[in-house]
Amino acid sequence: MPTETFEFQVEARQLLQLMIHSIYSNKDVFLRELVSNASDALDKLRLEALRDDSLDVDVSDLHIDIEADKSARTLTVRDNGIGMSREEVIKLIGTIANSGTAAFLRELKEAQDAKDAASTEGLIGQFGVGFYASFMVADQVTLLTRRAGESQGTRWTSDGEGTYSIEDVADAPQGTSVTLRLKPEDSEDRLHDYTAPWKIREIVKRYSDFITWPIRMAAEPAATASDDAADPDDAKDAKDAKDADDAAKATEPETLNSMKALWARSRDEVSDDEYHELYKHISHDWNDPLETIRLHAEGTFEYQALLFIPAHAPQDMFMQDFKRGIQLYVKRVFIMDHCEALLPPYLRFVKGVVDAQDLSLNVSREILQQDRQIQLMHRRLAKKVLSTIKDMRASHADRYATFWREFGPVLKEGLLSDFENRDAILGVSSFASTHDAQELTTLREYVERMKEGQQDIYFMTGESRQAIENSPHMEAFRAKGIEVLLLTDPVDEVWVQAVPEFEGKQLRSIAKGEVDLDTEEEKAEADSAREKRQEEFADLLTWMKERLGEHVKEVRLSSRLTVSPACVVSDTHDVTPALQNMYRAMGQEVPTAKRILELNPDHALVSGLNKARAAREGDDGLAETAELIYDMALLAEGGELTDPARFVKLMADRLERAL
Repeated sequence: MPTETFEFQVEARQLLQLMIHSIYSNKDVFLRELVSNASDALDKLRLEALRDDSLDVDVSDLHIDIEADKSARTLTVRDNGIGMSREEVIKLIGTIANSGTAAFLRELKEAQDAKDAASTEGLIGQFGVGFYASFMVADQVTLLTRRAGESQGTRWTSDGEGTYSIEDVADAPQGTSVTLRLKPEDSEDRLHDYTAPWKIREIVKRYSDFITWPIRMAAEPAATASDDAADPDDAKDAKDAKDADDAAKATEPETLNSMKALWARSRDEVSDDEYHELYKHISHDWNDPLETIRLHAEGTFEYQALLFIPAHAPQDMFMQDFKRGIQLYVKRVFIMDHCEALLPPYLRFVKGVVDAQDLSLNVSREILQQDRQIQLMHRRLAKKVLSTIKDMRASHADRYATFWREFGPVLKEGLLSDFENRDAILGVSSFASTHDAQELTTLREYVERMKEGQQDIYFMTGESRQAIENSPHMEAFRAKGIEVLLLTDPVDEVWVQAVPEFEGKQLRSIAKGEVDLDTEEEKAEADSAREKRQEEFADLLTWMKERLGEHVKEVRLSSRLTVSPACVVSDTHDVTPALQNMYRAMGQEVPTAKRILELNPDHALVSGLNKARAAREGDDGLAETAELIYDMALLAEGGELTDPARFVKLMADRLERAL
């Protein structure tokens, strides 16, 4: 097939221009990304070779080569890993033109406008465009690859300006090589000489020392030994030392990394920076993790785990095709990426590595789901993550606040699925409440502040804090000074149905059932008044129930209203309208339950309607007033009207008469 030339899409060209003109200052990371990609390719080849006996490949010397040509100003990163087919090159290398690019550009602009360098760098990893970081240091990038087991190779070339070309190559070696034609050195732009061996060593040591495959670089000829000096002052010493060596000695390639698995080393042997680089390698995130978790289990079943809690939620965390799970190794042999069986879905944000000693190397995802040892690890790892979050909340409030802001909604999903750890999840969860306009609270802190005689933990769900605080349902609680939890995440609508109590205190929605906030003394005084009111408004309640029977199943006097004329509440065990809408959005039809209209007998509109109905029972205008009261109650809670046009007409007529 002849060479084909393609044009980048408009958004892709914009992104490439940002890369070329350096959206962040540390250009050294381009090499980290290329080495990381090469390491992944080697992992995949060894796994394929274990699972597919028919794959005729040599896995005895898997490695990564780095070659620098100072005269040609090129740098090549080569691996003998799994490689890519032509279709995979188009799909994988072409992902820059995917729909996520628009979101990337938008968020990148916001981060740049805010002068937030950390967020800017973090976006690169989140959107998977690390390969294109090469264009920061190169004016042309050539990728040559051949997938293991195939005979045809593919060459991809681009200068990053507007087009790229793809051609078939008959004699390509197995694996992938990426060759960069480097830009001239520019110290002002922090563009180093990336053909200098000392610089290559420095970058590999800093970012990729933990890679489990050897990263090799050809030894330098004696005549160019001075190139290895980190600065000109060291050049003479470096040359003298080199000359002192035996010139006849064979020049074996130099291995640049230690290849020591960080999870197998003791804590005092590993720096935080090394842990952070491992996290960035396995997560493709360019930010440091929020928390590092180590776990070493010994006994009948031995394994080691090194887990990380990110500092930022990935863009696609709530999408169906989100790749969750952590890397699984067996005796330091990579088995699979995204091993979902090791952690529950509500901890899908956790990244890391688990290295087991007693599993089979030839293990599939289906086998893992049934494996008893995997299930034991699953339980232990989940408890370890939750205990770490608990410690974070107790000792590092700022880090916990970041964690909860980024991952609180997904963690609360565990309240629906993980009964064993439900108490632990509730213990590390935080909620907004009427106690403080800024600070969050825990359920335990809420219980400690409960008023004398209060038996329940009160909450209300809604779209926002402002919407809940302005709801008529809050009036009596505000008047009594009773704290209410303000739950605004979509998952809150669901988990509160599944968690009946906390430490013996019932969780009660203030928008469901009847509410009685009077103390025992107040109840005794109010009983007679309540009975009198009930008699006074009995005919009105019956009449309104008849008029609104299509919409409500009951009309009653309210004990939760102090200012508003009416509100609509659900029965104690009914599904809320918001939850009904969520189910419908997921394609699940649920029957619409009629709700209860509560009237405030102290409001002038309600008492006036009661008197007018007694005096003018057959007046059609009064029926319209009842309809308006119900519609206003729906609007006050953020609900949707059945017939908005009729509501507008009735309201306009009433306003006209009032003029």
